[in-house]
Amino acid sequence: MAFTLPELSYSYDALAPHIDALTMEIHHTKHHQGYVNKLNAAVEEAGLEGKSLEKLLKKASENTAIRNNGGGHYNHSLFWSIISPEGGGRPYGSLSKAIKESFGSVKEMKEQFAQA
Repeated sequence: MAFTLPELSYSYDALAPHIDALTMEIHHTKHHQGYVNKLNAAVEEAGLEGKSLEKLLKKASENTAIRNNGGGHYNHSLFWSIISPEGGGRPYGSLSKAIKESFGSVKEMKEQFAQA
């Protein structure tokens, strides 16, 4: 079972104007695909085909190529699943509390981040 590039649940232009379509396409089809290709090659070379990504990463300290490319594949797959054209909104719960304690408000936090 080789690892594959996950399909996106939205089009490459869905996050514009924040992230343009070309950036999304390159990042998905070239950058993330590169992690998948190198991970599959490292897994084959190590004779570890058929293992889940989680099992591979638990022992990743033993193989730099699996650690780096497996981690890149895992992180990007997570990234694609948590960003969304419908995303955003106000923080809530402990995050909201921490922002208010540290910055006073979300608006003030954004202003400080912009200045930094």
